[in-house]
Amino acid sequence: MLDIKYIRDNIDDVKDALAKKGFSFNDVEFGRLDDARKKALTEAQSLQAEKKKASKQIGQLIGQGMSPEEAKAQVMSGLDADITRAEQAAKQVESDLREMLMAIPNVPLAEVPAGNDEDDNVEVLKWGEPREFSFEPKDHVDVGEPHGLNFDAGAVVAGSRFAVMSGPIARMHRALTQFMLDMHTLEHGYEETYVPYLVNRQALEGTGQLPKFEEDLFKIPQAQGDKDLYMIPTAEVPVTNLLRDTVNDVELPVKKVAHTPCFRSEAGSYGRDTRGMIRQHQFDKVELVQFVKAEDSEKTLEELTGHAEAILQKLNLPYRKVILCGGDLGFSAAKTYDLEVWLPGQQKYREISSCSTFGDYQARRMQARWRNPQTGKPELLHTLNGSGLAVGRTLVAILENYQEEDGSVSVPVALRPYMGGTERISTAKVGTERKGV
Repeated sequence: MLDIKYIRDNIDDVKDALAKKGFSFNDVEFGRLDDARKKALTEAQSLQAEKKKASKQIGQLIGQGMSPEEAKAQVMSGLDADITRAEQAAKQVESDLREMLMAIPNVPLAEVPAGNDEDDNVEVLKWGEPREFSFEPKDHVDVGEPHGLNFDAGAVVAGSRFAVMSGPIARMHRALTQFMLDMHTLEHGYEETYVPYLVNRQALEGTGQLPKFEEDLFKIPQAQGDKDLYMIPTAEVPVTNLLRDTVNDVELPVKKVAHTPCFRSEAGSYGRDTRGMIRQHQFDKVELVQFVKAEDSEKTLEELTGHAEAILQKLNLPYRKVILCGGDLGFSAAKTYDLEVWLPGQQKYREISSCSTFGDYQARRMQARWRNPQTGKPELLHTLNGSGLAVGRTLVAILENYQEEDGSVSVPVALRPYMGGTERISTAKVGTERKGV
């Protein structure tokens, strides 16, 4: 949520910056609600002041011989009702203004390029050279099916956009998760964290998924009298909310990594990526989250993105890094880098990680603060997160980039210790080893 004072003092700049995201900020409505809020609060405070004066008058009348009931009736007649009315009006306009603020996206940083969609994103770098194949490379669906990747079984059990993995594919998926967690905890300094896969509405409001994106979520109605829960779309939600409604006397940065399944309805993607694992209702991610001081926010984005890149580099998967344009930038993000891995089966780069800084936008919604030891005062944290990486899409990239003409798949060197030394998976019951890959 944006700071109301910041909006008030920079309304034209805010309007222009939000236009970069394709958001039309109604400054007239904001001004009306802001003025109404001030007026309602002033009226309620004025009536409370009158009530204090009236209390003194009641005492004077009682001293002159009037009964307490008569004195109160004479002085307070209608005042309590006016106070109640004024306070209710103030609460209503506060609620209306908060509802408006909750629907306003974060302001993009100045360096975010203008543009409408992913076609306008700006490439920052490329790493690695796509492999030259001596045969026509297949996509991951055809490569993975003989090794235990089954979409038909997923459809039988749950419907479209679900997969079942068995045998070596399931093992590689698990190995990738462990490899990523080990790198981020042992080499990059993150603390491994286990979190709930179901969260309440307040948690999703805190990170910005609600109220705008409810149709993208899987909602779990609870028993009568209980609040509904939602399946997490990403570990960003529960991990970031760990510091909600707190003032932390902690040494910054706080760095956390969590592996979770993620659940998305993909409500706006009908007809897109219907084949394979690119866009599933259920998928696994290893998520990186950092809480930092305001002055460290932008440099931390570079660091966090580098941690995700390190996974791709260790696996020797060619990728490119792009900065998202305003029109492709997420609701809560101030700046985002996407990492896109090369997929030979599609002959294109596809997103495998998004790394974002949110400034104090999420922290203000969650009231996540730290105590500055120099001033002794609470300050809003800055939050960042990124996929380090999406496990299923990393599996896709390995199947396509490491496929062989005979249908087998070489195992990346960095992953072999997590697969018992296996160098290649094949359709044979016992995978053959392959040296020097």
